[in-house]
Amino acid sequence: MKQQTDKQAQKNGTAVLDIVYYTDPLCCWSWAFEPQWRRLRYEYGSQINWRYCMGGLLADWSKYNDPLNAISRPVQMGPLWFEAKHMSGMPIADRIWMEDPPASSYPACIAVKCAALQSAEAEELYLRKLREAVMLHTKNIARQPVLIAVAEEVAQALPGKLDFEQFKKDIQQGAGNEAFREDLKKTSYHQISRFPTLTISRNGAKGIMIVGYRPYKILMQAISIIAPDLTPVRDLTDTADYIRYWNGATDREVAEVAERNERVQNAAPTI
Repeated sequence: MKQQTDKQAQKNGTAVLDIVYYTDPLCCWSWAFEPQWRRLRYEYGSQINWRYCMGGLLADWSKYNDPLNAISRPVQMGPLWFEAKHMSGMPIADRIWMEDPPASSYPACIAVKCAALQSAEAEELYLRKLREAVMLHTKNIARQPVLIAVAEEVAQALPGKLDFEQFKKDIQQGAGNEAFREDLKKTSYHQISRFPTLTISRNGAKGIMIVGYRPYKILMQAISIIAPDLTPVRDLTDTADYIRYWNGATDREVAEVAERNERVQNAAPTI
């Protein structure tokens, strides 16, 4: 996968921006944000260093209460997912909240940290595959067998980056628990209660926080303030190459690129 090259470049110190992405595998708005998030990383490549912080959206339903969206029971989550689907255009299988509602997002968060123990590439793809499992295929990612099955898929896609047997051992023995607790502490310390939330900074200086689902232009406005000299390292003229880069994409993710190309072509002068 080409994004592995970008992660290696980050390790070599070529990144300009540092992004901490507070998220949760069960967050519908984070899934809705994938077109913008993928486009950003594709365009700016190794100039961006990012890391994920699992925010722990849902500990369990006995403690969960979202007064803003009037959600305190699983069945009430479905309409919010439907809204995210309608607003973003991303496919979201909201029926899971009627058929097999996840009891918690904590197991999935811990599983992501287990993947991260092995490599950043494994963490990246594992998080994406978890999102696909629940958002597209109505898989209950609160269940350990589902988490392990997703890891097996990732291990096959990333030979040498995720050892499947080690992952199973880690998740069964709670090897990711401490890293997840640290993520929860960081989320609480920065008073982050909505996902996705991104903090964008440069050279350790005070940066900008972007809270919630936002269009791509908001990301560009933030970057123009923090790093006005930053320019894309890839263009978006080849939609097919974009799909190959990510080893597949949803229609909405492709549209994020196609719409940009259409605007550029329409703006070009005719001779």
